[in-house]
Amino acid sequence: MPLHSVRSTPTTLHMALHGQGAAADARQAARAFLERPVDRDPPLRPVALDTALLVISELVTNAVRHTGGDCALDLHLRADGVDVDVSDCSSAEPRPRPPGHRGEGGWGWHLVNRLATEVQIRHHDGEPAGKTIHAHVPG
Repeated sequence: MPLHSVRSTPTTLHMALHGQGAAADARQAARAFLERPVDRDPPLRPVALDTALLVISELVTNAVRHTGGDCALDLHLRADGVDVDVSDCSSAEPRPRPPGHRGEGGWGWHLVNRLATEVQIRHHDGEPAGKTIHAHVPG
């Protein structure tokens, strides 16, 4: 498994990712982070955990597939759910495409917009260029 830089606090996780295994590594780290007992009332519901992991997987997969392969995952626990931010070095915005029915993709951006709220694209000013995709998963 590739090594990735990880920093966390009780309510935040930052993970620099790269390479083909990035989505799986992000899911694994996010699951461990989101399943930790924290002083959070109410706790993250199991369906919210599953939804967050799917959103993370789709955003990281898209960042690796459609940009240079390096990206960063940031999670922030809120009282009403979890914020997911995936940053990459490309300023190109995600474009919805017709989903394939034979395994050729096209589902990710549709899923993110259907499952998450507050979906936003934030472009980075200055160097390095890039963007952050923000999505909130209600808890």
